[in-house]
Amino acid sequence: MTISRDGAEQIAVKSIVWLAGNDELLSVFMGSTGADEATFREGLILPEFQASVLDFIMMDDAWVIAFCDNEGIPYDRLMQARAALPGGQQVHWT
Repeated sequence: MTISRDGAEQIAVKSIVWLAGNDELLSVFMGSTGADEATFREGLILPEFQASVLDFIMMDDAWVIAFCDNEGIPYDRLMQARAALPGGQQVHWT
């Protein structure tokens, strides 16, 4: 199943809100990306930033499970949302 760009952005915004509510994980994100509080707030509406948050969450299965369970979203929906955002297209090398 494919997801629309609008649907992907809605999931991404939910992931940003979820991340903001998780102090321990938020500090890991901020430290690994170099983002500050202002960048984080501004990123809420930027598809590229939304994509980076989804990339970050998808780095760990436990984070995916925690986010998706919290939001009632199927686990594979995160990858579908990421694919619909900038830079998420599959690369075909042939």
